[in-house]
Amino acid sequence: MPFDFDAVSAPFRMQPGLRRLAPGATQLTPARIGDTHLREKLAVLTQHAGQALLSAPGFDVRPALQALGEQAAREHADAFTVDGNGVHAAHHLGWSLHGDEPIGDGPADIGACLSALPAAWRLPALLSLAFAEDFAVIDGATGRIPWLAVCLPSHWSPEEKVGRHFAEVHAPVADNQTLITASDHLARLVTGTDRWERFVWTVTPHGTLDNHPARCGATDWMDDAEPFFRTEHQTFIPLPEHRQAVFTIHVEIQPLHQAVDTAERAQRLHDAIASMSPAVLAYRNLNVPRERLLAWLTQRAAADA
Repeated sequence: MPFDFDAVSAPFRMQPGLRRLAPGATQLTPARIGDTHLREKLAVLTQHAGQALLSAPGFDVRPALQALGEQAAREHADAFTVDGNGVHAAHHLGWSLHGDEPIGDGPADIGACLSALPAAWRLPALLSLAFAEDFAVIDGATGRIPWLAVCLPSHWSPEEKVGRHFAEVHAPVADNQTLITASDHLARLVTGTDRWERFVWTVTPHGTLDNHPARCGATDWMDDAEPFFRTEHQTFIPLPEHRQAVFTIHVEIQPLHQAVDTAERAQRLHDAIASMSPAVLAYRNLNVPRERLLAWLTQRAAADA
């Protein structure tokens, strides 16, 4: 689903921003050979799987993986199927898992990546490569995040979040009181019977999808750095019988001048950034480029006037 620019609002506030998914709305986006999401995810799972595939000790992820596989097959049967014999097939990739064994004639590097992983992580990896989304599991009973398959984090480290309470995960977030106060309620809400979504955004000097802090380099803004508009469409696939939900994260990145393609969007983004507190600007690494961004957005908003 394309980013909903209505999520850019002023005054800017760090808040949940949850809304119910429309009936029939899809939550997954199939990846194809040559896609940027697939290329970057494959690199992470080949070279840094221990920073992306994480589980709290003793957590049983099988119900969540079953729900995710069924959702994938229900939404995109041309891209992913699950049969009664334990075969999970990622058709666009040319690879499947027969139990834990990778079988296929697709790109050899995908098969090599799957084979190199511990058997328990091959299905999460296949789902991660077959779809643009990253995944995590939220436990409504404890408010914790006991499992992650996150290859494309937005400048945070999944290995520091696994097993932690929702409130702890958001503790570093600036102006986070609303999120922290609502954390237990949110965990119960998204693990109920309804499906929910939210959109988040930022402006960044990095043009890659993978923004793990150990892999994306320095965060400093250069004077001539091209700004990029980074967005996430987050949804929740509920497992109410287990009081869990699969959290999906679809990251997209565009040069700012392509994303802000109308005067109305430029004005919206200008007003949102202009209203950010110093703490939020520092947390989002926007304190240095703030004035330059605001000047450009003002000019862009006036161009169509």
